Amino acid sequence: MSAATHTRRPRLAADRLGLLGLRGHGLFITGNLIDSVGNGMLLPLGLFYFTDVQGLPLAQVGATMTVGQALALPVTFLAGRLMDRVGPKRVVVWANVLSAVGFALFLLAREPWHIAGVYVLVQAGINMYFTAQRTLITHVTRADERRSWFAFTGSLRNVGLAAGSAAAAGALAVFGNGSLRWMIAVDAATYLLAAACFAALTTSPPEPDGTPPSALVTRADNTRRYLLLVAVNIPYVLAQAVLAVLVAVYTTRTLGLPASAASTLFVINTVIVSACSTAVTAHVAPKVPRRAVAAGYLIMTAGMGAFALPSLPGLPGPPGVASTAWAALIVAIALFSVAEILLGPALSELSVSLTPQAAGGFTQGLYQFSWAVGMVAAPALFTLLLEAGPLLPWGVEAAVCLIAVLAAPALKAPNRHRRRNPR
Repeated sequence: MSAATHTRRPRLAADRLGLLGLRGHGLFITGNLIDSVGNGMLLPLGLFYFTDVQGLPLAQVGATMTVGQALALPVTFLAGRLMDRVGPKRVVVWANVLSAVGFALFLLAREPWHIAGVYVLVQAGINMYFTAQRTLITHVTRADERRSWFAFTGSLRNVGLAAGSAAAAGALAVFGNGSLRWMIAVDAATYLLAAACFAALTTSPPEPDGTPPSALVTRADNTRRYLLLVAVNIPYVLAQAVLAVLVAVYTTRTLGLPASAASTLFVINTVIVSACSTAVTAHVAPKVPRRAVAAGYLIMTAGMGAFALPSLPGLPGPPGVASTAWAALIVAIALFSVAEILLGPALSELSVSLTPQAAGGFTQGLYQFSWAVGMVAAPALFTLLLEAGPLLPWGVEAAVCLIAVLAAPALKAPNRHRRRNPR
């Protein structure tokens, strides 16, 4: 058998799985993975640390965390302006350093205003990172591989979050709550390591499209088109917050399932997204991103309906509700995961390619602002809706997803080859 055959077979297998040529991208992959491990290790435990280890009142901690995260909202636009001046790589590096400082200061936070301050730093780092990360992808990959890289980095993020969460859970189980202090130190170190990986990257801006845009496509047209994308992204942001905010309360208080139910659903989601993102994006998802967005939101709508199903009147009461609920929830999280696979890479691709200025600082800051606002608003929104009725949060999210399905066809890049009508 020839050497060419030996080298061809692994590449063909990788192509079937939707994997990319990863050679030369080791630092970029490692940086993304380490950053995600740091997020998964400590972000979900911040409330627990300040209440159970530092002994502060729950309501006070929750309020100051929200204040800190809200104060960091304008950082998305500041990061965008900074990115235009120094490039996305430096912003990503500084974002990880800022997150490292914020998490390290957890160890010194004793008062409510301390907590607000450290969450300003941590959330500012997160907002900076995601404002620049999508543009950084365009600086280290080819344009024809862009959506595949968005899918691949999404998979990496899920793997890193799961690994970080598993490490934190294992440390708490073995060493108890006291282990949170040294976990904070380790977490800060992971962000510094991620910053070092990104700092060592060799990057180059993508080649500009040599064809000038049509004179019929004005700057106002592009602005309206991008604002539509930002609006269409918000239902996806709220859907992402569902797992963190709504599922745990809904499964335990409304459906009477054990506390482990939410964790089980999170694991199922993580496995599906991590294992299938690249293959689905490469071989199954519509090649035109706006069509992938429409398909994703249609499936997400069905997923919200499946989540609501166990709460419909007339279904069996306890204990029969448990088996019905589990069946509906597993179908729901499967649909949710498929929708996430379709939506995440397609929306990210549109965020850097929909308009000529899409990958610039202001537009990326605006796009990330929709994420930041959605994540801040989601806890209050979903808890209020759930208190008003168990079907309401799922119905509202399904409705906005359907609106996004109708809006998706308008997410079409301007036709750069249009000509003026002949006289």
